[in-house]
Amino acid sequence: MNPEIYILSYDVGTTGVKTCLFLLKDRLELVQAALSEYPIQLLENGGAEQNPQDWWEALQSTTREILKETGLSPEKILGISFCSQMQGLVLVDSDFKPVRPAMSYMDARATEEIKSGLGHGFKIEGINAIKLMLSLWITGAVAGSVKDPIWKYKWVEKNEPDHFSKVRWWLDVKEFLIAKCTNQAVMTRDTAFTTFLYDSREKKGNWSRLLAKVFKINSEHLPRIINSSDKVGDLTKEAALFLGLSEGTAVFGGGGDASLIGVGAGAVLEGDTHIYAGTSGWVSTVTKQRKVDIDARIASIVGARSGFYNYFGEQETSGKCLQWVRDHLALDEIDLYLEKKKITDGPDAVYESLFEYMFDSIKDTEPGSEGVIFTPWLHGNRCPFEDPNARGMFFNISLNTGKRLLIRSVVEGILFHKRWILELSDKKVNSSPSIRFVGGVARSSFVCQTLADITGRKVERILQPENVGAMGAAALVALGLGKIRDFEELKQMIPIKDEWIPDPKLKNRYDKNFIVFKKLYKSNRKHFSELNKLID
Repeated sequence: MNPEIYILSYDVGTTGVKTCLFLLKDRLELVQAALSEYPIQLLENGGAEQNPQDWWEALQSTTREILKETGLSPEKILGISFCSQMQGLVLVDSDFKPVRPAMSYMDARATEEIKSGLGHGFKIEGINAIKLMLSLWITGAVAGSVKDPIWKYKWVEKNEPDHFSKVRWWLDVKEFLIAKCTNQAVMTRDTAFTTFLYDSREKKGNWSRLLAKVFKINSEHLPRIINSSDKVGDLTKEAALFLGLSEGTAVFGGGGDASLIGVGAGAVLEGDTHIYAGTSGWVSTVTKQRKVDIDARIASIVGARSGFYNYFGEQETSGKCLQWVRDHLALDEIDLYLEKKKITDGPDAVYESLFEYMFDSIKDTEPGSEGVIFTPWLHGNRCPFEDPNARGMFFNISLNTGKRLLIRSVVEGILFHKRWILELSDKKVNSSPSIRFVGGVARSSFVCQTLADITGRKVERILQPENVGAMGAAALVALGLGKIRDFEELKQMIPIKDEWIPDPKLKNRYDKNFIVFKKLYKSNRKHFSELNKLID
């Protein structure tokens, strides 16, 4: 009898770590999961910071909880890996101690740094033409967002020289945790790419010393680059004691959420498209070609599979908009505070979550929200326009507009934005007629059907779409251990659970709203700037 193979994967998100224990059989079976949350500090100057120690302690508490609940011996866990938020900046010293709080992917304070770094000379789309063309040639993309790690790095260098002088390594979120586990400084290729200092050309695949020189980056701060399925090393004695695992457990590279969520969704072959809706969101299609649409801020990013890219457009706030709705709009009208115990707790509970109840409460509202449109830019936006000043709004409210209709318009606004990215993506890379929809929001059948209706595409959902990041990380461990042979075999391990077909009767209604939705940013761009700009 073959021994049981257990894999532990950590999905390190913006607001918490979800740790998942998988049993590897014909497919990856989730055995147990545990969640630990932590804060993010949003600063008045556009900063967004987290304490890296919070991530590490969340790994400890969730690991110990899983071992306690399952009674599993740590020796049976053959490998651990990570899926994490990307484009953070974790600057550490030679002992892997952070020299300052980590800067989140949401951090938008480096406005002067990007202006200084890209804004001089002849410009294309506001970017210095020489640096633009050089970056596109070497990396296949460009650091054109104030939230890109290069500008965070330059912000610390300029504004916190004492902290910067102590820096030994430039890491991202999971790279910090890998260092805590193994005492090694590494960065997976997909993460290295998002620094926009990575040479993604064929037969290159390393740091570009030229780009480091152009952007005045200390190349000694850049760690060794590895593949996502590579074994980094063994869990140290100190880390094993802290986490409650066995010393010597294999630690694998894993990947960023933009890479591994697609893997966990089973969208791994050329032409496969998936849409993700978690705190943030995106549209991604697997391609073998380096493509970029500068106008739309969509590019082929390096993924977890060698020789393949993800043609990727990001939505800054997706499920985060629904959290805002739950906390600030929905609760009082539908009496969640009064009925919470009946809804989600106790023997009479009908719903698993407050979100499920919220979606059920709006399912009979009018598709198209009677012309009310919501813009989901609560923390600025990246694609198809880069603007940290953009904000959300309800457009076309009347005297008959109630909260349920407003809530529906938020759902539709989030999905309109995804349709926008999807249609722009199709101009460069053909997306698949069937879309894998994943993330916490995909648990709602109501949202799945609405996505199908708005995009006109068949929507497919896998089992447990909220755990796809951890699933992708575990799949790469199985690949690294040699338990599965290739990505084609990996796809077979992640079957479709259910699907939704678009309702043709709703096409004209949604098309009309969508046309107006796309115009709202251009019409209000100057107003957003006047109200929200951080620097005159």
